Amino acid sequence: MPAIENLQKSSIAVFGSTGSIGTQALDVARFHKIPVDTICAARSVKILENQIREFKPRVCAVFDESAAKELKTLVADTETKIVSGKEGVCLAASETKADIFLNAVMGMAGLEPTLCAIKSKKTVALANKETLVAAGKIVTAEAKKNRVSIIPVDSEHCAIHQCLCNGRKSEVKKLILTCSGGSYFGKIREDLENITPTEAVVHPKWNMGRKISVDSSSLMNKGLEILEAAWLFDMDIDNIDVVIHRESIIHSMVEYNDNAVIAQMSVPDMHFCIQYALTYPERYPGITEELDFSKVANLSFYKPDTKTFKLLDLARYAGKCGGVIPTVMNAANEAAVSLFLDNKIRFLDIFDSVCDITMNYKNIDLSKELTMSDILFADFEARRLIFEHFSK
Repeated sequence: MPAIENLQKSSIAVFGSTGSIGTQALDVARFHKIPVDTICAARSVKILENQIREFKPRVCAVFDESAAKELKTLVADTETKIVSGKEGVCLAASETKADIFLNAVMGMAGLEPTLCAIKSKKTVALANKETLVAAGKIVTAEAKKNRVSIIPVDSEHCAIHQCLCNGRKSEVKKLILTCSGGSYFGKIREDLENITPTEAVVHPKWNMGRKISVDSSSLMNKGLEILEAAWLFDMDIDNIDVVIHRESIIHSMVEYNDNAVIAQMSVPDMHFCIQYALTYPERYPGITEELDFSKVANLSFYKPDTKTFKLLDLARYAGKCGGVIPTVMNAANEAAVSLFLDNKIRFLDIFDSVCDITMNYKNIDLSKELTMSDILFADFEARRLIFEHFSK
């Protein structure tokens, strides 16, 4: 295995280090001996202790202050500094000495750390799609201002990033996001009446966290990815298609103006996407297994059922509205999914309530500049409206 000498001199920050993407990012770091400067998580004390002892980060940020206090006692014999709360997390993002800031924090909690890292001129490896869904205009403007690259980690956007290397931006006709279809492909609304959280968090192809697995089951995840792609690649939403591809071998495609379609293929393993983001523009041997075409019996494609899975079209609606409507949709969905996972509402309640809140929310004046205050207020209001909706 050839040494990656240029990476030996750089380091990474992994925010969301105890989640699915975060732990796989540390697998890549372990494999390539990439130094880890900073880690961050919500509260998983034992996992964080193990990560501190193995990777010896300079700083560990913990959202939950009581968990941070416990962790500080457990790792008192190490040199890792423990910081806590939202302020500590943002400080860690601003002051990390890492060259690459990988954000795998779940949901809106990832937005402000991303902005902090961008303002500190760190390259961002982004696995937190909500950052761009809720505040894409602000985040991309800040990245441009600070001359910061945002490298996508999501498998679909990682694929598009690679496919776009085959032509000029002016030659791109459309982006094609592939979608596994989730656990309920082929089902109609009546089939989804009694879905339980235990069932909804099982994904047919990917090993993911509970929230994103529910989003995949409802196809909201693909809706969020449409908006993410629009901001990442400066594409009109009407030029971003979604196709169901059950095998998850083709991770996304780009169609050029001559009707040539370039696709990126690999086995469904996030280690590849993470390593690509951490080593870009170089490629190195990785831990993802080789794709054996003799074992690929079929590659199938279908149109998504947007009548049953109406959140996919809702995302297009939100993106076209602009302003704070994407923020509202994202926040309403986060709140509804949380209630579902706590067995307080039904699976279909997610679809109906998120559509209701999003489509009836009054947007800001689009002639005025969008601010973080607008984003944070809309996020708060949408969550309040969801909880109010189900408390009646």
